Amino acid sequence: MTRIVVAGLGDTGVLTAVGLRRRLPRAEIVGVSPTTELVSGQELGMRLADPTRWQRDYRFGYDRIRGLDGVRALHGTLTDLDVEGRVAHARRLDGTTEQLPYDVLVVATGVANGFWRDATARTGSDTDAALRSGHERVAAVADGGTLAVVGGGAAAVSAAANLAARWPRLRVHLYHPGALPLPSHHARTARRVREVLARRGVVLHPEHRAELPTNADTLRSWGSGPLAFTTGQPPAPADLVLWAVGRVSPHTGWLPADLLDGDGFVRARLDLTVPGAPGVFAIGDVAATDPLRSSARNFGHRTLVRNVAAHLRGAPLREFRPPRSRWGSVLGPQPEGLDLFGPTGRRTRVPAAVNDHVLQGFVVRRVLYRGVDPDRS
Repeated sequence: MTRIVVAGLGDTGVLTAVGLRRRLPRAEIVGVSPTTELVSGQELGMRLADPTRWQRDYRFGYDRIRGLDGVRALHGTLTDLDVEGRVAHARRLDGTTEQLPYDVLVVATGVANGFWRDATARTGSDTDAALRSGHERVAAVADGGTLAVVGGGAAAVSAAANLAARWPRLRVHLYHPGALPLPSHHARTARRVREVLARRGVVLHPEHRAELPTNADTLRSWGSGPLAFTTGQPPAPADLVLWAVGRVSPHTGWLPADLLDGDGFVRARLDLTVPGAPGVFAIGDVAATDPLRSSARNFGHRTLVRNVAAHLRGAPLREFRPPRSRWGSVLGPQPEGLDLFGPTGRRTRVPAAVNDHVLQGFVVRRVLYRGVDPDRS
């Protein structure tokens, strides 16, 4: 029997495992995750502003996802990999260890980015507490307090826009190092999003490079003012600081160093194979496929599933085609609908009801996840 290990069951890992289960129904598939459920890294702004609404669409127990039926979810962390012997080693949440021999290994362990994306081992109650904590931190200063959001990427922009909309009396300031936010998106996308920020009263501070905490753990938590800058501006007062600087750290400490690039990401070809590691594929934010590491957001899992099947039967592999700029949702679902921005910056407005019932209810739950059972827990 073919043995497949999917290292990481986040957004991309789940889609990959579901696709592999469908494409290779006779394979033995094991997914390894430090959590007992899918806790998405998407839509930070919505997660902080309205965690109850957020978890309806971005948090699912693995046993609720019908496409994972037949996939064994091992709740633990990867500790090391024997490439020559084709064995990964995992430590379960209870401290016991397990050897995971494989014919194919998919590395989809993702990256750490702030308090909302990490590799901390959590139970469902731990996740409940984390969601409450973030929301309550902002709510505590929302009546006239000042929130400094540091960063110019999608997470920072989403947080600033959504929190300003949720708490109109909250004074939201966005500090970003470049002349414009969203430097990896098309200029049209950045322009439209800036218009939204302005309407919601978010104060933009371009070319403000904040002085970051030297301790990585501090950078992954909330901060407080004053906020200092390395670009010469005077310190800025803030009751609360949200670090969303894109200082990502790949979850690759369990992998041999020769599989990684100089920044610790997995070296991956455009066919998503890992050089020097037969049978190993990499996908998502952890995979250095292209400068934007974009296989997580561009249906890369479809290429990977097809290539795993081709690899197992000795057929040619296809290449993933990365876009030149980031695309998709920036602000997440809004009362007026969901704005999706294409690679050329063209906006498509999806009405709220269509997003809820068609995109989330049908495309995500029925098509991508093969169904989500509300009765499992």
